[in-house]
Amino acid sequence: MKRLIACFALAIVFVLFEIHAVALAAASRAANKATPQTSQLQQTPSVKANPDPNNVFAEITDDPALPRVLLIGDSISMGYTFPVRRMLAGKANVHRVPVNGGDTARGLAQLDAWLGEKPWDVIHFNFGLHDLKRIKDGKYDVSGERVRSPKEYARNLEVLVSRLKKTGATLIWATTTPVPAGARGRMQGDEVLFNQAAAEVMKRHGVRIDDLCGTITPKLAKAQRRRDVHFTAKGSKMLGRKVADEISSVLQDRKRAADTTDPS
Repeated sequence: MKRLIACFALAIVFVLFEIHAVALAAASRAANKATPQTSQLQQTPSVKANPDPNNVFAEITDDPALPRVLLIGDSISMGYTFPVRRMLAGKANVHRVPVNGGDTARGLAQLDAWLGEKPWDVIHFNFGLHDLKRIKDGKYDVSGERVRSPKEYARNLEVLVSRLKKTGATLIWATTTPVPAGARGRMQGDEVLFNQAAAEVMKRHGVRIDDLCGTITPKLAKAQRRRDVHFTAKGSKMLGRKVADEISSVLQDRKRAADTTDPS
């Protein structure tokens, strides 16, 4: 009788354990479904984890005979990465940071990892649209405060430029592209204030400026999405042409300088 009771009790414990395990698994699945965006925001994608040539973050194989170029920027730069690569094919190895570059705070935190160990000939970079966005109660809201003020933005750029100069690369700063009326979490005209702040920093450091904002502004009706800071495929190609031209000009200058100093 005692043996029967013991077996019965053991069976009950086993059933309860199974019910608990099933409940935990269900809760885990529910949590994963509920927070995919949070997980994506917290993870920094690896370049090697994206071998697909159609992925803007994919690693590229260098041609050792060509100079190395690095693009640093947010989703606007992601849009013109492929056009720039096509336009500079056979002229340069065009890399980009393996993430959306985000704001200057992300740049400060990740810049050393982005630069890596290999030398760069040209670095074309921008931060701005994520610094000037406005947040309230954790959400995009034009009635909220900017992520940082133009003064704070300029201070961060000072540090970033000082670090970039140590690479020995020729630096090209890209002005922040226009914020249209109605853009979510951003105020039209804020880019002007931030570009002015950035221009002062670049002037002090002697950094070349690629005025993407001025170039694309007359073409916004055809190039930019409505009430959105992002661009159409045509608009990204226009930006890519300007970026490629600036980089080509710098590469030519560097080659002339190298030829002049070559004792042979």
